[in-house]
Amino acid sequence: MIATIINALAVIIGTAIGLLARKGFSERAKDAVFNATGVISLVIGFSMAIKTEHFLAFALSVIVGGLIGTALDIEGAIFRLGEWIRNRFAKGPDGAPGEPATGSAGTVEGKSFAYGFLNASILFCVGAMTIVGSFKAGAEGDYGLILTKSVMDGIVAIMFAGAMGIGVGFSAVSILVYQGALTLAASWVKPYVTPAMISELSAVGGALVVMVGVNLLGLKKIRTGDFLPALAIVVALSLFFATVPVL
Repeated sequence: MIATIINALAVIIGTAIGLLARKGFSERAKDAVFNATGVISLVIGFSMAIKTEHFLAFALSVIVGGLIGTALDIEGAIFRLGEWIRNRFAKGPDGAPGEPATGSAGTVEGKSFAYGFLNASILFCVGAMTIVGSFKAGAEGDYGLILTKSVMDGIVAIMFAGAMGIGVGFSAVSILVYQGALTLAASWVKPYVTPAMISELSAVGGALVVMVGVNLLGLKKIRTGDFLPALAIVVALSLFFATVPVL
């Protein structure tokens, strides 16, 4: 778990640096950072998505996952959680922590918080480095890949925090929970995880990162959170298609 904790700390430190740098940004500078972050997300996402080796599993996962997530309103739930967390940690007019924000401003800030939390969590948790690195750390005691990922995540967190704010730092919780769980369960889970599954899981994750980039660039509003079930579906399909090679 030590490597995962370092990864989470790297994101927190990167977020702090991004927030400090953000204070001196003009509106034009903030817009430039937002656009740069969007382009970076697109490049990362496309580089992951094109590695799919089973387009049917990839396509079905994204489509069906999106339908399930839309029916469950997962993004709405994430945004409500983000507003609750922001209110929980915000300070009211009298300086008391946890006083709920009121009015439209509170809602906008809550959504902004959730937006940063959601987008950063997706980027930091869906890649092959997360899965393979966690397995190597948990089953082999090899922390090299996760430590390399930590440096990369810390640098990206600076950019994301500069564009989307403090919610990015709370993605460290996602890293601790998801990456930590994979590390602890590595010995039991690893035998069932094939290279093909990792490839498809990373590819679907790349599609989600592309959605993040599209949103950041303002090209179209995509409810990225609603597509999160695609990650579970592609795991199931990878297991299924492995037994039906004709597909």
